[in-house]
Amino acid sequence: MPLRNPRSLLAISHDIAAALIAWYAAYSLRFNLDIPDFYLRQLIDSLAMVVPLQTAIFWSFGLYRGIWKYASIPDLKKIIYAVGTGMVAIPALMVMLHYPVGIPRSVLILYPILLVLFMGGSRIVYRTWKEKRLYGFSEGKPVLVLGAGDAAANLVKSLERSREWRVIGLLDDDQKKQGRMIHGVRVMGPIGDLPGIAKNLSVENVIIAMPNVSHGERRKALETCTKAGIKAMTVPSFEDLIGGRFTISQIRNVELDDLLGRDSVELDTGGLSGLLSGKTVMVTGAGGSIGSELCRQIAKFGPGKLVLFDLSEYSLYSIEQEFLEKGIPIACDIGDVKNEARVRQVLEHHRPEVIFHAAAYKHVPLMENENAWEAVRNNVLGTYTVARIAMEFGVKKFVLVSTDKAVNPTNVMGASKRLAELVCQTLQKEKGTRFIMVRFGNVLGSTGSVIPKFKAQIEKGGPITVTHPEITRYFMSIPEASQLVLQAGLMGRGGEIFVLDMGEPVKIVDLARDLIRLSGFVEGEIEIAYTGLRPGEKLYEELLADDEQTLPTHHPKLRIAKARVERESWLADLLKWLNESEVMDDEAVRQALVRWVPEYRRR
Repeated sequence: MPLRNPRSLLAISHDIAAALIAWYAAYSLRFNLDIPDFYLRQLIDSLAMVVPLQTAIFWSFGLYRGIWKYASIPDLKKIIYAVGTGMVAIPALMVMLHYPVGIPRSVLILYPILLVLFMGGSRIVYRTWKEKRLYGFSEGKPVLVLGAGDAAANLVKSLERSREWRVIGLLDDDQKKQGRMIHGVRVMGPIGDLPGIAKNLSVENVIIAMPNVSHGERRKALETCTKAGIKAMTVPSFEDLIGGRFTISQIRNVELDDLLGRDSVELDTGGLSGLLSGKTVMVTGAGGSIGSELCRQIAKFGPGKLVLFDLSEYSLYSIEQEFLEKGIPIACDIGDVKNEARVRQVLEHHRPEVIFHAAAYKHVPLMENENAWEAVRNNVLGTYTVARIAMEFGVKKFVLVSTDKAVNPTNVMGASKRLAELVCQTLQKEKGTRFIMVRFGNVLGSTGSVIPKFKAQIEKGGPITVTHPEITRYFMSIPEASQLVLQAGLMGRGGEIFVLDMGEPVKIVDLARDLIRLSGFVEGEIEIAYTGLRPGEKLYEELLADDEQTLPTHHPKLRIAKARVERESWLADLLKWLNESEVMDDEAVRQALVRWVPEYRRR
């Protein structure tokens, strides 16, 4: 109960006093500060009715459950509603009690206005005083904010209560905003003026609060900070700010994703709910980078059961612990996708309706030498095993996670993934399981990608090793890739190869330079060394083979590749080759792949 709290008693006493003063002030204003004796007696007599009634109304509206230090618009609304109710209740009670002399009408109008001003004003003054006293504008490191939109305004408001930061100015290229004030902080000029302004104000930190601008603009802002020798931080992504609230912990260092940022994925949430909600969904390779993110994205749609299948005990344990904390119904099964008996046991037990097949060996150099035969058997025979048993148990959709390296492959890994695509296309029938292939490029931060490797090299002081100054790759974030895999799985009717819009290719050396800057170094402090192309590696990745064409879909980031489909006899011959030997040397594998994948070109 609020009465047990001494602060609540003080608040109630304050509001009773405010009601007394407002009632007296209303009479004083009505009679030009000279209240006649008759009305003075009426004022005193009526207080015995007005104050208890108004106090009861205040209590019923819950005015004493809040904390004055956090008083805001909702609290002011409660005050207005409570005072407005009193405005109606007071004359109504007077009529019911047959009050002998009428209260002047101007008093009944002035009283609620004055009472709102007294009660609301005192709360605002108290909050302002507490914030200045607790947080103080003199505390915290000075910081400039780039941007003067809604995100920047929310940030400035949140940082008012921060002991760590003190916003002393905003910068924005919109001339209409320059010179204006946002929560008491001035927009000092365009972002290009940052070096001079930061120097004059002795500012060493900047927060980029432009979550909905293009990655090109973010890159330009970061380069401005780098040239000025200023540490740059940023706010969460636009999607994370929909609620319009910040927490100080959400301010973070600028990451590579922010510079390579892409438009958010538009998902058919209704369609995906129909595909996944309440259904049993299986993900192979569930402990990997893509597999684990697929699980997280699928979990958002409330599957009836999520079956996690992986060969790695540790990876499966890690993802299991994550999902146990979320309370999502899961089943964790360890197994090899090539093991027909184990795969059949898992599918027979769980009866999944949708399978996302992300299990694969995908590290190009590692699979090129010493492990070529394992790469082919795992990526091709493993895909065939899961796909065929999926058909036996009536799985509705089977989605294969493929790669851009399957296009005109120059390495064993890419050729094996192209064979996996062909296997799924060959298995596609008019009825039954629908096979959908999704092809995309590199994802930022995935296992074995260059980004973690570069970060580790920077931590050691360099050098960063890049294979070739002209080597380029397509990149997208793991969540974006996983979301588009789900969307393609929904759209696929069977036999299609979906190609994701990977945007523009990025030079790996540019990634290295960006990471150097983001790590707080200037170019030259960390050396970049060129080591030469690795086995099976090519300078430029392609998303479409030479004999393929793409067709647009209704989704802006998905196109369909039209590729050749092999006959069933081809599949029988392929399986015979895959099963004819437990071990095959790397050179023999590469020679055989020329036959099975005509577009394969050895390097």
